[in-house]
Amino acid sequence: MAQDWRTNDLQTLFTAFLSLETLEETEHFFRDLCTLGELRDMAQRWAVVRRLDAGQHYAEISRETGASTATITRIASWLNHGEGGYRVMLDKLDAASRGGTVPYPSQAER
Repeated sequence: MAQDWRTNDLQTLFTAFLSLETLEETEHFFRDLCTLGELRDMAQRWAVVRRLDAGQHYAEISRETGASTATITRIASWLNHGEGGYRVMLDKLDAASRGGTVPYPSQAER
């Protein structure tokens, strides 16, 4: 039952994500794929993950991001007991920043 979410359509979508090569391609693809609300929700979740990983308190995270404490609690649960995807991305971005590289150029560099 836990594997039921991994449909062929989702696998195809994940494969499409892997083929994106630039920030601009990624921005365009996600903007076409998602509503602004969906993009904001995902960005908010990622902001919560980064703050949780930095050790911020829930009240501070809620104040800074607008996320409810229930949402923060749910995200913390996935960060600590989920599939490990959040940790993989946090570690990759941390390693890239320590090495002086980032996966995509900043807005100022484009």
